[in-house]
Amino acid sequence: MKENETIVEMITRFTNIVNDFKALEKTYKESEKVMKILRSLPSKWHTKVTVIQEAKDLTKLPTEELIVSLMTYEINLAKKLQEGEDKKKKSIALKAETKEEEDVEEEKPSEEDDDLALITRKLNKYTRSDYYSKSAI
Repeated sequence: MKENETIVEMITRFTNIVNDFKALEKTYKESEKVMKILRSLPSKWHTKVTVIQEAKDLTKLPTEELIVSLMTYEINLAKKLQEGEDKKKKSIALKAETKEEEDVEEEKPSEEDDDLALITRKLNKYTRSDYYSKSAI
């Protein structure tokens, strides 16, 4: 299988080669075709190849069934790849913005900022008065 080639493209190429051999009077058994297809898959397919070899009797496995299984696996791989890319896009989606000093100085405090400042002042005042009253004891 070539890099960036789909299963359909690979099987089409494989079928053309097998048909060319048939024209030269060289035929392959179904099990030989299955084994050749499995051996031609790249290393990222190793898991699927192992599962097929262990779960199926390769001497009786029809080529069509193998092809359907490989196409299904290819679709699942593509979905997982897409999900991974989507997650990467989501994590990169936030932009950082910087403001010049002039912009920062011109900003007006909001009501929440005013409330927070008031609460902070009262808390500081309370803790100072509480500290001095305890130290006097």
